[in-house]
Amino acid sequence: MTKGLARTALLGYRLAGVALYPLASPYLGYRAMKGKEDRARRLERLGYASLARPRGPLVWVHAASVGETIAIMPMIRELRRREIHILLTTGTVTSAHLVQSRLADEVIHQYVPLDVKFPIKRFIAYWKPDACITAESEIWPTTLSELARRGIPQIRVNARISDRSFARWSNYGSVAEALFEKMALVIAQSDLDAERFRDLGAWPVIVSGNLKSDTDPPPCDEDVLARYRNEIGSRKTWAAISTFDGEEQIVGTVHRTLKPKNGQLTILVPRHPDRADAIEAMLKEAGLTVARRSRNDPLTPETDIFLGDSIGEMGLYLRLTEIAFVGKSLSQQGGQNPLEPAMLGCAVLSGPQVQNFRDAYQHLVRKGGARIIKDAEMLAKAVYYLMINDLARRKMVDSGHDAMEEMRGALSKTIKALEPYINPLTVSARLQPKAAAVR
Repeated sequence: MTKGLARTALLGYRLAGVALYPLASPYLGYRAMKGKEDRARRLERLGYASLARPRGPLVWVHAASVGETIAIMPMIRELRRREIHILLTTGTVTSAHLVQSRLADEVIHQYVPLDVKFPIKRFIAYWKPDACITAESEIWPTTLSELARRGIPQIRVNARISDRSFARWSNYGSVAEALFEKMALVIAQSDLDAERFRDLGAWPVIVSGNLKSDTDPPPCDEDVLARYRNEIGSRKTWAAISTFDGEEQIVGTVHRTLKPKNGQLTILVPRHPDRADAIEAMLKEAGLTVARRSRNDPLTPETDIFLGDSIGEMGLYLRLTEIAFVGKSLSQQGGQNPLEPAMLGCAVLSGPQVQNFRDAYQHLVRKGGARIIKDAEMLAKAVYYLMINDLARRKMVDSGHDAMEEMRGALSKTIKALEPYINPLTVSARLQPKAAAVR
């Protein structure tokens, strides 16, 4: 595709957004009915601000969902330490709840506007960001173009690009170049990610490692943890976390296979808690007794599956075990983040489809903190072996901790790379007279 055709394609994308804009409100209303949008804050998705802009330098930071939000929390706190205001946008209701619980006093939170000309222009005109830092795998053409038109530097941190996305963008090289060249800086997770961003037209690109390696372990309510530990007693446990459709059936099969041997409790945490009703029905049909976190059900000796269908409590579930299977790796492709279980003292098991977290898994497997399994039978054998072999389990846990320590350092590299953009803002912020927010 030539550059002329690339410009035409991007113009077509923008015009399509304008043409469909009248449908935005009904679309958001429908999503709100499904629980996928905050009904009271839908106008934020159309670029209307619900809070006042403070005086002084402001950086727009965007994180798509919960995982990205957690990853950039230490970076946000470092920017706040430098007296820079942070406007943090997220795209999901769950990530908004997370921001409220962990960053409420440190950032201004808004829902990210739709990637359509009118919402984006309205959003930028009101907030007037001095820079935009994003931690998301998606590319939003209208947002990139509107920021570039105003000379606002766009920086992508903790950047990765999946095999599928790279192949898709490579098929439209001129379009990719027209978009990726608008980024002022890309800070990639790995050498492979950096190479791919350069191939698609981004420059400059540096490598920092994964910011998730520098995050704190997910917290939990100590009283709730103590209660469940008391209810579990001496029973052996294992967890299957971030599971997708098809993997819950495998977890049920593994539980039934192992139950006659050691009567274990299985902790099942689906990636999307709104599927919990269907998962519970499937497990009950298989003859299993299910306790749900959302109902505050007690864990009795008869409980087979503890269904973790709550939001923001991964720290609780992982502290109840030392063995964790990480989903989206058997029945789906891409994998999920293995760093949290390794951080919280779990031996990590995963299927082979881990392309989206390739670098983290390679490091954990090489150090001995993770093991790749290929099917339900192999998963059952691995779980049983780790349950009865304390020495092997502790060795994997310790190796996971060692791997995590070696992977740290991404935050300092990221902040150093951001300094040309944030140091002038820090100076400006410290010269600003303290004043109330303005509209």
